[in-house]
Amino acid sequence: MLAADLVWPLRDAPSGAFVLEDANAAPEQAVVTAVDRPVLLGYAPDRPNGRAMLILGGGGYVALMAGREGVQVAQWLTSLGYHAFVLVHRFPHAGTGPSAPLDDALAAMRMIRASDLAPDGVGVVGLSSGGHLAACLATHYPADWGDVAPQRPDVMVIGYAPISTNAKGRTIVADKPPLPPVEKQALYDALQPDAQLLPGPPPAFIVYAGNDPVVPVENAYRLSRAWQDAGGSAELHIFADAPHGFALDTPDQPVSLWPRLCEAWLRQVCFL
Repeated sequence: MLAADLVWPLRDAPSGAFVLEDANAAPEQAVVTAVDRPVLLGYAPDRPNGRAMLILGGGGYVALMAGREGVQVAQWLTSLGYHAFVLVHRFPHAGTGPSAPLDDALAAMRMIRASDLAPDGVGVVGLSSGGHLAACLATHYPADWGDVAPQRPDVMVIGYAPISTNAKGRTIVADKPPLPPVEKQALYDALQPDAQLLPGPPPAFIVYAGNDPVVPVENAYRLSRAWQDAGGSAELHIFADAPHGFALDTPDQPVSLWPRLCEAWLRQVCFL
């Protein structure tokens, strides 16, 4: 299981919360394959700095890298003094609809802000599809999905995320087929953060690999330009040679420096 200091269910469900690919895997390597009930897993720092970070891992909205892009990230952030919350969100499919991941992320932000753990602000760290979801927290909620108040973070860290190159009409791969299931493609079509940013987005740290074979680096350029156009400040780092999903465990490669760069940036924007 994913041991945590706090476990906050976000909604009721008739069955268990989530399913792990390997129940015996170390928490740092856990992969979630199904989610009945979204859950926030909270990790407490030894020396709290008055701030919290919501962590949104990747997995292409069909799985969740809750270990490499969740628990490991939480361990890094708690070492800096943040309360760190890993969101195990629902996936978009016929039973949930396309809005499920964003609805869960919004609920998580509301829950963290309502607690007394982060009086000085709440940020978000999102990697891969979790980076897309993180960026959506700074955008307009689709009107045809309902009337939902925004829950914009105070700072954002976004890594190797498919911002809009999966959306219909905005791909850069010729004849790219729709992504299954249909609800996942509908999510990417409806949520294109670079085209839907709210004015004055919070400071953002954006990190990508220039030769990413899974998520084209064009997503980084689109997001950075959109941030600037909306009146926000974005620090962009592109490492020429790095694997997709580099996260925090690529030792001896230049991209392994990105957490240190991010820490310096967090100090610069007065969030550390």
